[in-house]
Amino acid sequence: MNKGKFYITTAIAYTSRKPHIGNSYEIVLTDAIARYKRLQGYDVFFLTGTDEHGQKIEEYAKAAGISPKEYVDNVAGEIRGICDTLNTTYDKFIRTTDDYHEKVVQKIFKKLYDQDDIYKSEYEGLYCTPCESFWTESQLVDGKCPDCGREVSKAKEEAYFLRLSKYQKQLEEYIEKNDNFIYPESRKKEMLNNFIKPGLQDLCVSRTSFKWGVPVSFDDRHVIYVWIDALSNYITAMGYDPDGSSEQYKKYWPADVHIIGKDIVRFHTIYWPIMLMALGEELPKQVYGHPWLLFGEDKMSKSKGNVIYADELSKLIGVDATRYYLLSEMPHANDGSISYSTIIERFNSDLANTLGNLVNRTVAMTNKYFEGTVMAPTCPDALDEELKAFALETVKTVDSKMETYHIADAVEAIINLAKRCNKYIDETAPWTLAKDEANKERLGTVLYNLLEGIRYISVLLSAFMPDTSKAILEQINCDVATYESLESFGALAAGNKVGTATPLFARIDAEKFMADIEAQQAAAKEMSYEETLQQQKKEEIEGVAKIAIDDFAKVDLRVAKITDCEPVKRAKKLLKLTLDDGTGTPRTVASGIAKWYKPEDLIGKSIIVVSNLKPAVLCGVESQGMILAADCSEEDVKVIFVDGIPAGSKVR
Repeated sequence: MNKGKFYITTAIAYTSRKPHIGNSYEIVLTDAIARYKRLQGYDVFFLTGTDEHGQKIEEYAKAAGISPKEYVDNVAGEIRGICDTLNTTYDKFIRTTDDYHEKVVQKIFKKLYDQDDIYKSEYEGLYCTPCESFWTESQLVDGKCPDCGREVSKAKEEAYFLRLSKYQKQLEEYIEKNDNFIYPESRKKEMLNNFIKPGLQDLCVSRTSFKWGVPVSFDDRHVIYVWIDALSNYITAMGYDPDGSSEQYKKYWPADVHIIGKDIVRFHTIYWPIMLMALGEELPKQVYGHPWLLFGEDKMSKSKGNVIYADELSKLIGVDATRYYLLSEMPHANDGSISYSTIIERFNSDLANTLGNLVNRTVAMTNKYFEGTVMAPTCPDALDEELKAFALETVKTVDSKMETYHIADAVEAIINLAKRCNKYIDETAPWTLAKDEANKERLGTVLYNLLEGIRYISVLLSAFMPDTSKAILEQINCDVATYESLESFGALAAGNKVGTATPLFARIDAEKFMADIEAQQAAAKEMSYEETLQQQKKEEIEGVAKIAIDDFAKVDLRVAKITDCEPVKRAKKLLKLTLDDGTGTPRTVASGIAKWYKPEDLIGKSIIVVSNLKPAVLCGVESQGMILAADCSEEDVKVIFVDGIPAGSKVR
C-alpha cells in the first residue's frame, strides 16, 4: 500500500572530527522515522551526508600536514562508517565536495546574483572561526561567541551578501500561517521573537580569507560561504538545477521534514527558506529542531573527558541496544542525558528483563508443552480480550507518537506492551495450566496470545531495533511482519513450529562493564597514530634544529629482521611489525607504511630500527622503536632494507 512520498533529511555532519554519540543520535532518530514511514507504506527517501568546506577544515588540515581534501575524505569515511555501524537505511549520502553538488551550488549563487538577491559589499565584524559566523558586539555573550562561547576576533573583508531583509516580511507571514513549519512550538517562538521580528540583517555568503570552498564562478577571489553551500545539499542531492531539475527532484521536493539539532534551527528556518524563496522553490514542509544529548548535565567535550562514541558503545552493548538507549532516553523538546549507570539500568530492566525474558520464556514454554507447535486459540477468556485490546491500542499510540516525533514515547509504548504480556503470563499461570490435561486447550490459547503479542512487539520494534525484531520473528518462526497485519489480532498462523528459545539480551555485569569503560578511556588518552603523524609533520614544517655529534650518539640504531607483520585494525595506514633484534626477545614496532607495503612484502626482510626510542602506544599497539625509511616524494616512501647483515648489529 503506497501512501505517497516522504522525503526526510538529517543535517549534514561537519567533517572537523569524529562525531560523538550526541551527534549520532540524529542519524538514529531520522532512521527510526524513515523506517516507520516505510513500514506504514510510504515511498521514503532518506538523505544524510557531510559538510566539508570552510576555514576550520582548512586549518585542521594544515595542522595535520595534509590537504583539506585528504582530511575530509578521512573524516567523512569515519562518519559514514558510524552511520553504517548503527544500521541506518539512508538512501543517499551526499558530500559537499561531490562534483555535481559544487557545480549546482555555483549555479545557485550566480542565479541569485543575476537577479540582485546577492550583491557585493564589505564586511567588518567579530568572527568566530569554529562556528564560521560573524557577530555584532551586541550579539556577543560575555564578549564571546553566543553559539559556542569561544573567543572572537575582528575581521574585515570584501564579501557577497544575500538580501535577507528583502524577504523578511514574506518569511514572517509564512511562519505564522504554517503552524507546523518550525517544530516544536518553542523553537518557532524563539525564531520569530528573537531573530526575525527585531529585523534581519543581510547575510555574508562568500569569503576571501581562505580557499577551501566552492569558488564563485565569476569572481575567483571568493569562495561560497557555508550557508549556501551546505544548505543547498537538500535539493542538489535530489537533482535540483536552475537550468532544469531532475524527475527525482520533482517527485520528492519539498522535503517533508528536516531533522536538525536545536543549535542550527536559525539557519534552517531563516537563511534556507529565504534562499528557496529567492530561487522560486517550495519551502520544506517542516523543520524539527531536536534537543541535545548531554553527558549527565554537561555537553560532551573531549577536554572534559566525557565523550562517548556510538561505535564504541555498540561494541559494549550491541547496535540495537545503543539505538534503543538513544531513542528511549531523549525527551521530545528538552535535552536528554546519557550516563553509564542509566545505560546499564535501561539495558537490564527494559531489554534483558522485560523484552528478552518475555520472548525467551514464551518460546521455551511452547517447546516444552507443545513440542514447539503453535496451537490455535480455541479456548478464549476475558483476560485474552484485555491483552488484544492493549495490543491494538499500542499500534494507535505508536502511530500518534511517531506522527509528532515523540519517539521516546513511541518506544515506551512498545515496551509497555511487553510488560502487559508479562502481566498476562502472571495472570494466566501457564505452568499451572500445564499440570492438568483438561486445561491443554486453554494453555494452547494462552501461548498463542503471547506469541501473537510478541509478533506485534516485533513488527512495531522493527523501526527502532531492526536486528532484534528479526531475531524475535525467527524465534517464533513467523514471516507475517507487515503493518497491515496489525489491524486485527490473530495473524499468527497456528500449526507452525517455533524456533529455539535463545536469550536476546544477556544482563550486563555492572562491575565488568565499568572496567571495560575505564580501559576504553585509558586507551583514548594514548596518542593515536594520526595524532603522532600530525606532530611529526608539524615538527618537519617548523624545521629541525641542528644537533651535536654527542646528541646523535645517543640514538641506538640496530639491524633487526622482520619475523612477522600484520595490519592494525584501528588504523588503515599502520602495520604491526614483530622484529628479531638479536636480544632474544621479540620487539614490536608500529609503522605507518601500509600504503606502500603489504605484510608479505616485509616478512623475512632486515631493516634498521631506532632501538632506544621511548615506547608509545599507537592505536592499541605498543611500539618499541621506529624503523628507518626514506621520503622519496610526497607519495612514495621506501623502507631501508639491509638484508644479509646479522640481527642485532649496531649501525654507526
